[in-house]
Amino acid sequence: MSENATLTLNGKKFKFPIVEGSEGEKGINISGLRNETGYITLDEGYGNTGSCQSQVTFVDGDHGILRYRGIPIEELATNFSFPRVAYLIIYGELPTEDQYHQFSDNLTRFQMIHEDMKFHFQGFPSYAHPMAILSAMINAAGCFIPELNEKNSAKHFDMQATRLLSQVRTLSAYAYRKSLGLPAMYPKRNYNYTQNFLHMMFSTPGDEFEPDPAAVAALDLIFLLHADHEQNCSTSTVRMVASSRSNLFASAAAGVCALWGYHHGGANQAVLEMLHKIEKDGDDGTKFIENVKDADSKTRLMGFGHRVYKNHDPRALIIKQRCDTLLDKLNINGPLFDIAKKLEEVALNDDYFKERNLYPNVDFYSGLIMEAIGIPREMFTVIFAIGRMPGWIANYKEVIDNTKGKIYRPRQIYQGKPLRHVDAE
Repeated sequence: MSENATLTLNGKKFKFPIVEGSEGEKGINISGLRNETGYITLDEGYGNTGSCQSQVTFVDGDHGILRYRGIPIEELATNFSFPRVAYLIIYGELPTEDQYHQFSDNLTRFQMIHEDMKFHFQGFPSYAHPMAILSAMINAAGCFIPELNEKNSAKHFDMQATRLLSQVRTLSAYAYRKSLGLPAMYPKRNYNYTQNFLHMMFSTPGDEFEPDPAAVAALDLIFLLHADHEQNCSTSTVRMVASSRSNLFASAAAGVCALWGYHHGGANQAVLEMLHKIEKDGDDGTKFIENVKDADSKTRLMGFGHRVYKNHDPRALIIKQRCDTLLDKLNINGPLFDIAKKLEEVALNDDYFKERNLYPNVDFYSGLIMEAIGIPREMFTVIFAIGRMPGWIANYKEVIDNTKGKIYRPRQIYQGKPLRHVDAE
């Protein structure tokens, strides 16, 4: 017998079915609420609203669990590279060797952008933010794919997905080079996914940059740990746009715009801005920590705690080790990193932080890694966008593959002026 929830309105009872997920999550299916009762629900920020049923990622914030397609993030981060995990997220299973070779070959095949796109980059001022350029250029890249204009462009999904996943690196690196007035660097066929990105970022004609293996491994892990995170703001935006049957590139460009926001993708950049300010103030972190504990102080602690994870961020436990290894390998030190280590030590041992679950999160360590590699702060959110692309693609695919899916159209409670009329003169 199916389980139902009963709602009583004006003395009348209405029953709505209970939906249970594969990990035991339960929700009340209120899709018929308005038709049956004339009422809608109000849930600002959608914190208690399930917008879809998805098979991609499972997050349990209370217990610090993150799984891609059912596989714990700890196992994936230990055993696989970002491209292999990207395949898993997009298609549901880890690739066989033949499938991976085909996937990898396509990533290499599509990594070059159309030469005419270089003229588009010239139209941006040197001070344009890389995220603005990236969003615009993802949309522009779609213009060079005639199949995207077809009503049933989903039949070309495999080509679209690998092209977007591959070219997002090229577009991102070009955006960075544009901001410095440097020539664009072409990707290399013999470099892997992450090596190529660092090469396109830091090489110059006649003086090519040889990516350090430790830096490549650390950045690849950042991509992998950010590859998807359930129905966050940017992923929900991608699904929203996809529901109108917009193409993959347009939907991903919208995701970039949502991720750009300070409250979403800018967290790791905020960590470094916080550390630089502490250093600039001549503090070793001691005064800053006192201000954090002061209830009357407005000091903000960035990179500690997490809105979703109430106990610990499983990604932070993984990336901390890689961060420590990288800093040792590159012999990175200095006041800023000393401050970071002090904050980390206090957060892990001080009762004030422990009682409030203000542990270092993935943004804290990923920010330090990117600082050590030499990636400028304005590119931090771009790195996030590259990593999140597999999740956006997978969620786009779920929407497009649902032939019975409807266009997303949230309701509202109108609070404006009631009916009124213009006074006739």
